[in-house]
Amino acid sequence: MGADSKNPIEGSYHAVSLSGGKDSTAMLLLMIERDMPIDVVLTADTGMEFPEMYEHMEKLDDLLYRERGIHITTLRHPKGFEWLMFEEPKVKQSSIENRQRLGVSLYGNGWPGVRVRWCTGQLKTHLIQKEVNRLKKERNALHYVGIAADEPKRIKDEQYPLVDWGITEAEALRISYNRGFDWGGLYRIYNRCSCWCCPLQRIGELKKLRTHHPELWARLREMDKRAIAQFGHNPLGQFTKNWTVEQLEGRFANEDRQIDFSDRGER
Repeated sequence: MGADSKNPIEGSYHAVSLSGGKDSTAMLLLMIERDMPIDVVLTADTGMEFPEMYEHMEKLDDLLYRERGIHITTLRHPKGFEWLMFEEPKVKQSSIENRQRLGVSLYGNGWPGVRVRWCTGQLKTHLIQKEVNRLKKERNALHYVGIAADEPKRIKDEQYPLVDWGITEAEALRISYNRGFDWGGLYRIYNRCSCWCCPLQRIGELKKLRTHHPELWARLREMDKRAIAQFGHNPLGQFTKNWTVEQLEGRFANEDRQIDFSDRGER
């Protein structure tokens, strides 16, 4: 790690990364409470967050402004998720030739996958890192990142207050709850509260999405239909290797019918 976040370098500029999840939220809350210097709080909005997450970020922004007189700085891709997924033109000659060979559209990146997580890169990581690098160069900035003490593999060369304080993921969630930040109940439903449309989440999480956020599930079904129509049944066009969203809809509906039939039989 860089300089100890308990004793930050005097005269440095202090940039905080805020994903909005439990770890970065707890970090920001404790940095405010412990009177640590904060010059800017950066977040990247994918445009595909849960409605409750946007409400959570507004609540954090209100607190930050009351306590420090600054607002969260939100970075966004100029075109957004669906443009990247369906409309971004391919310009690299090898990509064009490969798609022409496969008979696949020359526009859009399709669904993100394990190997190509363009969503995380273009909508989050690249935006934050570009701004952090600018602040490091121009203002000698220290960069504070919300990684918990029980995630040592994620530690690189930044400032990690939760690690310094020995705060785990479970403790970070409890700290946030104790201060009135509960994400509208998201963490009581889902294991993680990242983008609701992520193809890399577990099937159980997707079933919860269908139950608790039917409007988002309906939107996901439409996105998958559009992807299949544009790219076909391949890694770009199909939600996961083994499932389309429509197939998952059929599976979940059937499971619900079986549960309902079982409940009626018991009565």
